[in-house]
Amino acid sequence: MLNYLAAYGAIAVVMLAVDLLWLGVIAKSFYRDGIGHLMADPPNLVAAGVFYLLYPVGVLLFAVAPALWSGAVGLVPWSRALLAGAMFGFFAYATYDLSNLATLRGWPLRLTLVDIAWGTALTAAAAAAGRWVLGRMT
Repeated sequence: MLNYLAAYGAIAVVMLAVDLLWLGVIAKSFYRDGIGHLMADPPNLVAAGVFYLLYPVGVLLFAVAPALWSGAVGLVPWSRALLAGAMFGFFAYATYDLSNLATLRGWPLRLTLVDIAWGTALTAAAAAAGRWVLGRMT
């Protein structure tokens, strides 16, 4: 159980740290230019906190643990977690962004595509980190 908690911690830390860097520094103006008129000021930190607590559970359950159970071996045993994480991120972020594109006036297509790509990459990296930690503990 402790090994899964450590993997969850690694996923959560990677998600939070890298996403804060992306949203707060690297792509801040990109999102502000695209959907600034929709953004809360200040952001709802409770909702954000719930997301950053729950999403890593999904990554652990649907990408990291199955990669361990699959018995992936070789040079990069976390590669299955990376791929499953990418798929989980793609579908989760596509659900959010495409729903917004379908229902919100002024939601930009360009932002949709970039955000889906970002969610795919971020979740893949977080899953790989979680699987790496899980592998070190087992």
